[in-house]
Amino acid sequence: MYALVEIKGKQYKAEKGVLLKVDKFDNETGDVLEFDSVLMVSGDKVKVGTPYVKGVKIKAVVENHAKDPKVTIIKFKRRKGYRRKQGHRQQYSYLRVEDILGV
Repeated sequence: MYALVEIKGKQYKAEKGVLLKVDKFDNETGDVLEFDSVLMVSGDKVKVGTPYVKGVKIKAVVENHAKDPKVTIIKFKRRKGYRRKQGHRQQYSYLRVEDILGV
């Protein structure tokens, strides 16, 4: 059984015991989160929401927080003396899906 859930504007496939890499949450490690923005549930029967399935929630625990490798952005225009260098490291949270409630 799995569910499609929307977390911070992005869609993820959630199954029991799966680790999801999502945009950073400000919660501490070990906190329990519940998401009720479930778009679809697939089990014995498939339930599709309009836009969300009523009464279904995803229960997840914050495992840890991490950063992606640095991405370097370089802007350059020849013969103008124009050079810009910028770096960025995206921050993530890892969520362990514990259960799909209300199915």
